[in-house]
Formats: sequence, structure tokens, C-alpha cells
Amino acid sequence: MRDTIRIFRNGRIVEIEDFGPTETLLDYLRLREGAVGTKEGCNEGDCGACTVAVGSAVGGRMVYRPVNACIQFVGMLDGKEVVTVEDLAENGVLHPVQAAMVDHHGSQCGFCTPGIVMSLFTLYHAGRPAEHGTINDWLAGNLCRCTGYRPITDAAKASCGGVPADRFAREADATTGVLEFLSDRQDIFVGDSERFFAAPRTVDALADLYMQHPDATLVAGATDVGLWVNKQMRDLPKVIHLGRVLGMSHIEDIGDAVLIGATASFEDALPHLAAIDPDIGEMMRRIGSRQVRSAGTVGGNVANGSPIGDTPPVLIALGSTVELRKGDESRALPLERFFIDYGRQDREPGEFVAGLMVPKLGPGQQFRAYKISKRFDQDISAVLGAFRFTLENGVITDARIAFGGMAATPKRAVLAESRLIGAEPVKAASWAPALEGLSQDFRPLTDMRASAHYRLETARALLAKALVEIAGAPTATTRVIGRRETPAGEGEAAHA
Repeated sequence: MRDTIRIFRNGRIVEIEDFGPTETLLDYLRLREGAVGTKEGCNEGDCGACTVAVGSAVGGRMVYRPVNACIQFVGMLDGKEVVTVEDLAENGVLHPVQAAMVDHHGSQCGFCTPGIVMSLFTLYHAGRPAEHGTINDWLAGNLCRCTGYRPITDAAKASCGGVPADRFAREADATTGVLEFLSDRQDIFVGDSERFFAAPRTVDALADLYMQHPDATLVAGATDVGLWVNKQMRDLPKVIHLGRVLGMSHIEDIGDAVLIGATASFEDALPHLAAIDPDIGEMMRRIGSRQVRSAGTVGGNVANGSPIGDTPPVLIALGSTVELRKGDESRALPLERFFIDYGRQDREPGEFVAGLMVPKLGPGQQFRAYKISKRFDQDISAVLGAFRFTLENGVITDARIAFGGMAATPKRAVLAESRLIGAEPVKAASWAPALEGLSQDFRPLTDMRASAHYRLETARALLAKALVEIAGAPTATTRVIGRRETPAGEGEAAHA
């Protein structure tokens, strides 16, 4: 067991032994290192001013992802390379991304600029074409209120999209070797039995430690827990980080289902879930920003039990199962039964979410999912609806409908589902009773995001839209914005 963490900074290994359970990476950089180029803006992972690049050795190569330093606990960075804006220039010569920002006048007050530069640094190393949509998606988590985004996107087009040629690319093999050396099999425990940061290396070690400290806070990506600390001012004396647990981030296709480890990030899970249906990929692309998706996890989104979490309704509609572990015992539970009430899940003290089994679509099954929010990108849902229908000869024989934002938990619309059995999507009169059934399935609340009336009417509209699309309506007439495109030549039959 180690009582220190080790990170790779500017070509050297830095060992840190004295830090608090919830000390953030941002505070470490600014207050300890004096690396003040990384800024504190919103302090909740929205504005991107604190963006840094975190490098990991993945499959024998370096992968850089943007993260919000304000909501990353420094202990979570063990075994990673941390790159800040101060690190980019080489021998007094600006990095290509920095030079492009200067040449295209991409900065005015400059407060947001370091975070933007670091997000573009990760795009520079991503090996992806610097197309307009890609750039916009990459920068969705970086807000700028004085420059305007066009010169910034111009800088991205000028500097990204080619083969990386900076010193990080030249030193990639050596850096990979260092990170693989740092990735030992030791557990980490910093502190004492009353106040600690721990990062177990195996599932068994995690299970043992959590049984000893069931009052500890489990942290995977900290995209939610970080706000408990920064905004709610909670003191979390015991933190157990799950990010080092071997095998817990594994994603596996097993034929008719996808197994997703609890610590798999949104970014890693996205292509696997998008392969089930494009609507899932588009929904996940709109979860937070790229910084949030790089750190946040599918398992954490489930374990927190938020009634407005985006993935639970989709996973429930697909018929997913959650795996729970306590000590040496494991059990599986249909995901909809995991959520009991607001802030309450079917999880005993010392029990944790280990993974999820997500079924793929079977023969005759159709799926739709829609997220409604005030902003299209990087916003919390007012309503999220997910629908899976099984059809035989144009008749619905089975229906699973789940909503987020409509109740104290993500919840199925049981009455509406039963009223859809025998309905025909092409005949609106046959499924009209299901729309009315939603008013008995849900009693939504009014809050800052939407009124109860709006939520109920929107839920009805989303169910109707799903049925209209499945009946054969082209998505060009049912969606203002979306990624479900009609293949050439298929016309109205596409996705029906």
C-alpha cells in the first residue's frame, strides 16, 4: 500500500503525500505549484476556464483528454500526466495552437483563453479532422464572453486536424513508458481512519475497504461530487476513488448485450451505446461537455440516483440490469428497481455499483430517445424520454417507456405501456389512450427548469413523436436538430 500519489509533470515524476481528501487539482496547481495560467471561473465544471489536459497510456499509446481541474480531486490523478497551458511552449516558441490563437485574434480579455487552448491541445492530439461540427463539440465546454467563437474556431481549423508534431508527440513513447511504470498494483491510502483519500487497485480491495468504511464517499469522475464540495461546501472526510480499480472500466460486447463497468467514462461508453441506436449516442453527446464526458462515468450517473440523470431512463427503457457488490457477495437487479425514492436507492451500507448489462435491440424492436433542455448543449434535462417498442406485423406487442425529470426517480410509464399493447403506430387513435395514461403514471413537479404542466405535455408530445417516427414519418419533419440522418434513397422508410 502506498501513502502517496504520483503524477507526471513537465517531464518529471512528482510525488505528493500531504493532501486533503477533496483538495482539487486546480488548487494544487495554483496554490502549490504556482501554475496560475489555469483559471478558476465557475468552479462547477461549466465554463472551462480551468481546463487542463490529462494524459493516459491507453493500449500502449498516449491519449490526452480535457478535464475541469476545479472538480477533479488531485488524488484522482495518480499515474497520469497533467499538462497545463504553461507547459506548451518549447524554447520560447509558442505551441501551434497558441500561435494560431494569436494569428486569428482568438483572445481579448484572456481569462478563458488558457482553458480554450488546452481543449484545442487535446483536439490537436486526437487525430481527428478539424471540421466545424467537431470543433464546436470540442469547445462546447469552454465559454468566452468577449471574443466570440468564430476567430477561435478559425484558430482550431488552422492548427488542428493534422499529424501532431509537438514535443508531446515526439516524447510519446517515453511518456507512455513512464505512465506504465507508475501504474503499479498497490492500493493507495493517504490519511488515517477518520480522514483519508483511498484508491484501491482491485475490486476485492475496494469491497473490503468499503465494508470497513460504509460512510465513505465513493468517487469515480467527481463531476457531481466535485460540486458537493465547491458549491454545497460539504466536508467529505473519507473519499474512496474508484478510478484505479482494475477491470472496473472495462466495456465488453457479449453478442446480445453490452457489459459496462461502473467506472467506464461517458466518452468511452458512447460509441458502444450509440451502436445500439443513434439516439443514445446523440443523447450522450449532450451530457455536459467533453471535459465532463471525459471524467464522468455511466456507473456514477446511475449510482447517484438523480431524477434528472440522462442515462438511467435510456438504460431502463432498454431493460438494463445493474450489478451490485457487497463484500464477497454480488447481486443483479433490474435497473428500474434500483431507484426507490428521491435520494434513495436499493443499496445497502457497504454495497456499491459494480457494472451494468445493457441489452441490444432484438428482432422487431425500435428505439427512440429525446432530451429536452433550455440549452441544446451542456445543460440539465427538463424532460428526457426513452422508448423501446416491439412490433409484429405493424402492431405493438411490448413497450418499455421511461422518463427522467417527471418523478422523484427515473421511472417507467407502466399504464401507458399497457395501453400500447395492440396499438398500431400508423393509427393515432389506437395509441391515444396511452398519451392520457401518462397523467396517471406521473405527477411532475414545477421547478426552475419547467412547470409541471409543461413537463406532462412534453412527455405526451415525445411519446407521440416516437410513435409517429416509428410509423414512418421522416425525421426531417419531426426533429429540428438531431443526428439521426436518413440514408440516401431510403426516404420515409428510414428508421421506421
